[in-house]
Amino acid sequence: MFERPRSGERALLVRIGFGQPPSQDELTELESLATSAGAEVLGVITGTRRSPDPRLFIGSGKAEEIHTAVKTLAADLVVFDHPLSPSQERNLEALLQCRVIDRTGLILDIFAQRARTFEGQLQVELAQLKHLSTRLVRGWTHLERQKGGIGLRGPGETQLETDRRLLGNRIKTLNARLDKVLTQRETTRRERKRAAIPTVALVGYTNAGKSTLFNRLTGADAFAADQLFATLDPTVRRLELPDARYALLADTVGFVRDLPHELVAAFRSTLQEAREATLLLHVVDAADPERSERIEQVNRVLEEVGAGSLPQIEIYNKADLVGELPRVEQAAEGHARRIWLSAQTGAGTDLLVNAIGDFLGPEIVHGHVVLAPRYGRARARFFAAGAVVSEQTLPGGETDLEISMPRRAFEDLCRTEGLPDTGLDPSQTCAPGEPFLQSRVPTRWLS
Repeated sequence: MFERPRSGERALLVRIGFGQPPSQDELTELESLATSAGAEVLGVITGTRRSPDPRLFIGSGKAEEIHTAVKTLAADLVVFDHPLSPSQERNLEALLQCRVIDRTGLILDIFAQRARTFEGQLQVELAQLKHLSTRLVRGWTHLERQKGGIGLRGPGETQLETDRRLLGNRIKTLNARLDKVLTQRETTRRERKRAAIPTVALVGYTNAGKSTLFNRLTGADAFAADQLFATLDPTVRRLELPDARYALLADTVGFVRDLPHELVAAFRSTLQEAREATLLLHVVDAADPERSERIEQVNRVLEEVGAGSLPQIEIYNKADLVGELPRVEQAAEGHARRIWLSAQTGAGTDLLVNAIGDFLGPEIVHGHVVLAPRYGRARARFFAAGAVVSEQTLPGGETDLEISMPRRAFEDLCRTEGLPDTGLDPSQTCAPGEPFLQSRVPTRWLS
């Protein structure tokens, strides 16, 4: 029986076209995925079929061709750019006498290398175990049934049953831990909603430059590299906007063609940031010749996760590589529809910040709130919402707060704390010692 090796980096890649030969773009992405996983690519074998073979996925002739290539090139790993059933994977390993993994297994391996936070590592391990749980019945000699003998006959647990039970217990533990993490994240999101702090999420095809743009806009140091799936963990930072306003910018995992559904489910918390965002920034690699197809693929995944109806601005990154100048293309309703920029050089990022500010503008109020000393809780809530631009104590003991915050949050806070919601009317007057709003600087509802 074939003993499955525990290592192997010398890889042979296989891509089969159904109805038509594989495209060069598909082959290039497969090589990029394998390289990102750390494999040494020895060669790529392609073919064309009408439909997958139930036993080997490929035909017997193609299987023999791969077997010959494995021996000739001394490969110890064959990567199929397709989802394989457990039985197909087992049959191919027995025939080729080397490790065989499918597209899902390859992407999971990359995810395992990239996950850095506790949450990301939990998500990767959970996805790996769920993938492995369907593949226990394969060529592992240590999973053979226990031999009978004196004192060993009768009811007992086979090695396969033991492994299934251990996997099931570990999956339950990981789900419980992830539920706890998700509860904490949901609490944070509720606080954002309560304060009506807008969230802007970066989405797009993997390696389009999302993390580089994220770092450029927020001054963060999120990991960014010229490789697939450089970012897996959800990262949220404050984004400064014009007129002393701010929003929260979220960096999310990149998408790829045929992203396995179990991976979408595993990274639900990362994609939750996109699903609940006020605005999506769809980052596109302007230098990618297949950018139109990439845009369609990302939009399909957004539909799958329930974010397809959210407003979005297309960000054509790497404009300098295609000789395009930074510019904004407007939509019919007046908002920015497409922005050309370079995250690497920073050219055009000011246009993006202004466009985000214009989009979120109608929800922001800016002015002064004067509070009597007994309204300390209202003062604390303005600070907790991140709305205070400056603070000054007046001779009478009142607190003068210059605020900039979302309109809905301002109205909710005024209502719950008993403050008059006057829209910062300069003519507002009130009884001495009562809270009031005054316009000591030009104040307006932004529109």
